[in-house]
Amino acid sequence: MTSQEAGLPATAEGRAPLRPSPARRPGEGAERVEVLDAPGALAAAARLAAEFAAGAVSRDRERILPFEQLDRLAAGGLLAITVPRAFGGPGLPASVVAEVVRRISWADPSIGQIPLSHFVYVNQLRLQGSPEQQERLFGEVLAGRWFGNAQSELGTRHVRDFRTTLTRDARGREWRLNGTKFYCTGALFADWIPVLAHLGPDGPMHVAWVRRDAEGVSVVDDWDAVGQRTTASGTATFTDVVVGEEWITDYAEVFTGPTTYGSFAQLIHAAIDTGIARAALDDAAAFVTTKSRPYPDAVAIHGIDRAAQDPVVVHAFGEMELAVRGTEALLAEAGRAVDTADGGLSAESAAAAALAVAAARASSTRVSVEVGSRLLEVAGTRAALSAEGLDRHWRNARTHTLHDPAAWKLQHLGRWAVERQLPPRHGQL
Repeated sequence: MTSQEAGLPATAEGRAPLRPSPARRPGEGAERVEVLDAPGALAAAARLAAEFAAGAVSRDRERILPFEQLDRLAAGGLLAITVPRAFGGPGLPASVVAEVVRRISWADPSIGQIPLSHFVYVNQLRLQGSPEQQERLFGEVLAGRWFGNAQSELGTRHVRDFRTTLTRDARGREWRLNGTKFYCTGALFADWIPVLAHLGPDGPMHVAWVRRDAEGVSVVDDWDAVGQRTTASGTATFTDVVVGEEWITDYAEVFTGPTTYGSFAQLIHAAIDTGIARAALDDAAAFVTTKSRPYPDAVAIHGIDRAAQDPVVVHAFGEMELAVRGTEALLAEAGRAVDTADGGLSAESAAAAALAVAAARASSTRVSVEVGSRLLEVAGTRAALSAEGLDRHWRNARTHTLHDPAAWKLQHLGRWAVERQLPPRHGQL
């Protein structure tokens, strides 16, 4: 199916060519990964972030998909950090996952975003999988394999409206999966693709777990966005894909009672934006101290010889530092709130987590976009040159923060502040 047939815009002229799936087939060459404790996970994230940052500008400019970097994440055990202890994993809490993602996103937010759905669907499996499903799929993660996603669709009434369907085959013993998904971040790189679908024509939502190399599965890199250019968040098509009963988990049931399912996902989104904001500020500081020229009035009035000594520039950096520290603090608070709710789930604790995450997400949206833009203001004209790559911070922030409207986070915070109204239960809060 072409992009036009799928209802997608035509490929932009001059864009980098589409890249095929990686040479490694799903499940090949994987070995059991190291089980990391919290300090080990954070140290590994910091180490890999330093390595990934070195190539971030060229990957963005040339649209080089990060297959190698993602393999490093998986092989190093970072994608297995939420596998429950009962199944051989470390079962690290949401706050640690958020900090791992923040550190990786500081280096390259495309690499930070791609595993988001992996962590979300490990969580879905933890909540809704049968013991047999958990044993098998958690074992896959501990062997270095990982999950993508096929959730959102283009052209439906709203973002939580889906057409993809699981229907019984003629014999009634297997299901057939049919549908087309978009924004399938992670699917191109993954071993397994969890697919959100109706069970029957109008049935409740379930997750079909299919291998990326299964017959009838097509994953196309037709993602062509302003920012987050290397997430390959394009189209996945499923045509009469055979799905056994043992590879289906309930989805709708997650939201029938108190849950942190949506809060966990949104916490990771906030971590991505927070990483972008800190990286933008760090790169702005490095540029101003090494490449920017002082403004003539600052030289004449204050007798300075470096742009970094300009009081106007220093004041701007102070404002940006304050904003970034604020969103980092809100992210940490939100992580603790999700941890607390997971340790004692109730309507009150789940709501507290949702509201804390909403605050972090609203703040990280505003701050990442503002700092990504303002860094060009303080760094000067040279900073706008494509060769410097500083524009990627704003482009990445502006693109990723469109995922969920921050205005609705403020709505739910406002309803709580005014009338103590609990937020709704769904996957986007």
